[in-house]
Amino acid sequence: TRLQKILATKGFSTFRDYYNHVATDKTGAAMSELANAISTNHTYFYREKEHFEFFKQQALPEIVNMNRMAGDNDVRIWCAGCSTGEEPYNLVMQMLEFFGMDYSNWKAGILATDISERALLIAKRGVYSKDRIVNLPEDYKRKYFKKISNDEYEVVDKLKQEVLYRRFNLMNPRFVFKKKFHSIFCRNVMIYFDEPTRIELVNKFYDLLVPGGYLFIGHSESLKRDTHKFNYVMPALYQK
Repeated sequence: TRLQKILATKGFSTFRDYYNHVATDKTGAAMSELANAISTNHTYFYREKEHFEFFKQQALPEIVNMNRMAGDNDVRIWCAGCSTGEEPYNLVMQMLEFFGMDYSNWKAGILATDISERALLIAKRGVYSKDRIVNLPEDYKRKYFKKISNDEYEVVDKLKQEVLYRRFNLMNPRFVFKKKFHSIFCRNVMIYFDEPTRIELVNKFYDLLVPGGYLFIGHSESLKRDTHKFNYVMPALYQK
């Protein structure tokens, strides 16, 4: 249904013709247009808020203790499937609240990736309608947003500068990262994948986490016990 508009605009009479166009386009533009059309980007701030509370109250203290023992000051968090940016900005708020004045002494921040260029452009702009921020605590709204119209609010610059946005395809055969992550958020993404793809991706996430690191998935998702090496913590949360 989402692709019908592209077929009509581009003058393709069948999906086979459109598929051949995408497959033979060496510029990558057709594939980007396809990804933008079929990816689902619905989200909002504090979606599944239990995860954000756990991240601040449990995961971050564990990262601090882990780093003190190792003499390290990195806090490495990956939002894989960040959509329009609500999740990574939400996580930066949690880190700022947790570390307070000590935040600048940590190499903290978020790597946020998505396959949709359209979603990433919205995320970088950081402007959201009132209904997207309605679940945030009032003090968060005051500290981390500026009102730009009756219905629009913009994330403040100190949040924007803490998120690195990149286009990334979770179907890539290899994930090349310099260091392992303390937490990976991949929420409400794998629900669109078939089971073999989910299993392969979850095992890649396992290898990319430090021992004790957490994988956060969506509450509509679950991992079959015999397909991964994670320990179950609570619904939609697993630990290496």
